[in-house]
Amino acid sequence: MNDVQDATSPGAALGGPVACVSKVELRVACKALLDRDTLNKSDPCVILMVQNQGQWTELDRTEVIKSNLHPVFAKVFTLDYYFEEVQKLRFEVYDIHGTHSIGARDDDFLGGVECTLGQIVAQKKMVKPLFLKYAKYAGKSAITVHAEEISGNNGYVELFFCAKKLDDKDLFSKSDPFLEIYRINDDGTEQLVHRTEVIKNNLNPVWEPFKVSLISLCSCDEDRKLKCLVWDSDSRGKHDFIGEFYATFREMQKIGGGSKVTWDCMNPKYKLKKKNYKNSGVVILSDLKLHRVYSFLDYIMGGCQIHFTVAIDFTASNGDPRNSCSLHYINPYQPNEYLKALIAVGEICQDYDRLVSTMPLCPVSHDFAINFNPEDDECEEIQGVVEAYQNCLPKIQLYGPTNVSPIISRIAKLSAGEETIKDASRYHILLILTDGVVTDMADTREAIVRASYQPLSIIIVGVGNADFTDMQILDGDDGVLRSPKGEPVLRDIVQFVPFRDFKTVISQCDLQSPFSNSITLQWGFEDMLTARQPLLCWPCQCYRWRSFRKTS
Repeated sequence: MNDVQDATSPGAALGGPVACVSKVELRVACKALLDRDTLNKSDPCVILMVQNQGQWTELDRTEVIKSNLHPVFAKVFTLDYYFEEVQKLRFEVYDIHGTHSIGARDDDFLGGVECTLGQIVAQKKMVKPLFLKYAKYAGKSAITVHAEEISGNNGYVELFFCAKKLDDKDLFSKSDPFLEIYRINDDGTEQLVHRTEVIKNNLNPVWEPFKVSLISLCSCDEDRKLKCLVWDSDSRGKHDFIGEFYATFREMQKIGGGSKVTWDCMNPKYKLKKKNYKNSGVVILSDLKLHRVYSFLDYIMGGCQIHFTVAIDFTASNGDPRNSCSLHYINPYQPNEYLKALIAVGEICQDYDRLVSTMPLCPVSHDFAINFNPEDDECEEIQGVVEAYQNCLPKIQLYGPTNVSPIISRIAKLSAGEETIKDASRYHILLILTDGVVTDMADTREAIVRASYQPLSIIIVGVGNADFTDMQILDGDDGVLRSPKGEPVLRDIVQFVPFRDFKTVISQCDLQSPFSNSITLQWGFEDMLTARQPLLCWPCQCYRWRSFRKTS
């Protein structure tokens, strides 16, 4: 999904960096690898490393392919691609010996190469030689990396394959079949889409269902040819060919109503030599589940209402609003930090909800609206919230301690009332502005766990110079947040941001990917569409809001 920032947005006005993110899939193949084994060929595996603050860490790795010096890996690496950043990658190839730890011996290393994600994306197909230590070539070894962008709305498909009466290629046992699916590109080249697991000693295998994005399967072209091959696995890498067939995604979609889609698995050599040759077995698609992945823009344009609520900390620790040292002090020439944080986040959310509910964080009375209108606690856009905030300060008495659980429970209860809505037409956002660590931490953790089952996201902005270390627990970045009884959240719905760290950049780093330290919303709209089930957190469904700001 390509993100384009509105030139009229605060981030553009401040001249700050514009962060544009896309999802890309990387597929890896190697050729002419070094042979490190005495009796067999190397068993290669590719490890993908990423550089973060000068340190290399493993992101993911491919499967191990037995006894093969020219492996084509089925594993797909999925990464976030930021156009404005230099994202350094390193691909390392190892010969794996069972449970032997990778890198423990020099001769396990078959070669590596460093590059940037931008180089791969620009070339789409990058071919580079592999190097050993000290910049020494690893013979004629090379690695090929294919890059494909994943659109936000193409979705993915789950396929269930089995086969019957496959040819027996073994003398003393039955075949060990596996299935490969290749996409035929416009230039006639073939790209491996998926390789199933091996089913041992079975001529009627039932393979595990697998998921693949539509962009990977057929480039979102339902009539694109798919070449499917069935093999009898051999531990030495010399697999016996059983047969092949061609299919399209359109043909696959004919499944339904209890009917299945079948293909004759054909061996061309047998077809030419044997007069009565029929097939080498039958491959069956027993089920197909299509999952559409909808972008944030799809929901907004489809009428989804974002209900935005602001909760403001009016506890005594903020100081007397009449004192210039107070965090609530109203300076006629400069907004205080509460107003700065409110405007930074609220200006984005108000595009999707013109009426903003406002509530205080106050242990004496949690339910009064800061506009003092209990019948209608909504304000007109963020400017209305600012005016209500300024007007209420002289009329209230600040108190303590800082209890957050009541407001979370209240909004969770409100969003729970949306369960009867099956069309994902409403989603709730709670913005909490507070000056310190919450005093009801146990109750707050419990409230967040309960709220994680509802269509709700929570943004907590810490205002002032207090020690917010404990607040990171609520964020869940260092581990799964759990209730005092040990129950984990269903999905990560909380993002905590100390405002002092983002005073100059908070308007640019709003509501973005879960892989950064900025404000995040976790979306699970697909489950809302299909049933009244708990929302799930899919990282690929966390979308950047800045890209969808409306223009006047």
